[in-house]
Amino acid sequence: MAEQVATNITFHEGTVSAEERIANMGQKGATLWFTGLSASGKSTIAVAVEQVLVARGHHVYCLDGDNIRMGLNKNLGFSAEDRAENIRRIGEVSKLFADAGVLSIASFISPYTVDRDAVRTLHADNGVPYFECYIDCSLEAAEERDPKGLYKKARAGEIKGFTGIDDPYEEPTTPELHIKTHEDDLETCVAKVVEFIEAQNLFG
Repeated sequence: MAEQVATNITFHEGTVSAEERIANMGQKGATLWFTGLSASGKSTIAVAVEQVLVARGHHVYCLDGDNIRMGLNKNLGFSAEDRAENIRRIGEVSKLFADAGVLSIASFISPYTVDRDAVRTLHADNGVPYFECYIDCSLEAAEERDPKGLYKKARAGEIKGFTGIDDPYEEPTTPELHIKTHEDDLETCVAKVVEFIEAQNLFG
């Protein structure tokens, strides 16, 4: 957990209520958190779900792990400490998006339970809806896909601390949604996620 370093600061309360934001946006903001191995299909499903929901008139935005590491988190590596900070920061960002009335779809490997639980608690403490979606894919299937060639490099010892190879992935035990991409095709996975989201009464 990051410690507060700055001093002599005070949280400044706004005057726009949650109800006003919902009325303005026509929906309630929330975070849909995709977790799973590299090459499990997180980003592919997230982008497809975003496209479907935007086409239906909803406010949705994807927060992708690799993309975030090219900007906001470009100073972070892949040590356990940096992974924790990576997830902490994006947890704060997704909370802000949701508070503004946007459904954010955060696609991050987020391999450690403690880090995912911290994001869940952050949302709960701020009254923001949060749904964990386990994008489940067997290691064998992920390695067979390996679109970036990362598993091959990890097996060759060219990448250290790679999730699923020499660093653990702690599977969610009670996710709100469990998608198995090694069993269902993309269309089916997207349909299941969209159906789940529309059942949460977020959209007016």
